Amino acid sequence: MMPLRKTSTRWAMRSFARTWTIDLKGRGIRVNVVSPGMVLTPAMRTYLDANAGAEDWMRQTIPFGRLAHTDEIARAVLFLASDDGSFVGGEELFVDGGFVAV
Repeated sequence: MMPLRKTSTRWAMRSFARTWTIDLKGRGIRVNVVSPGMVLTPAMRTYLDANAGAEDWMRQTIPFGRLAHTDEIARAVLFLASDDGSFVGGEELFVDGGFVAV
């Protein structure tokens, strides 16, 4: 399996979040990016079932040793959209089990 790499799209989204945060501040609009890691969705389960060893590789690659559940990603988004995240803007929140730290 090939190592995962940061893509141009990810860098562009990070740049958009920072630029739009400044551009939209007068309208009370906050812009942030949520970057999920590998998430255990039905499609991912199908992929893992069809590719022997893929799940073990992913678990070894992710510092927390497991894939995310969809509700974990949703809670991160809800935090940013809530009053609890009201002073967060122009940020990229990695919800990836520590993968970005590797």
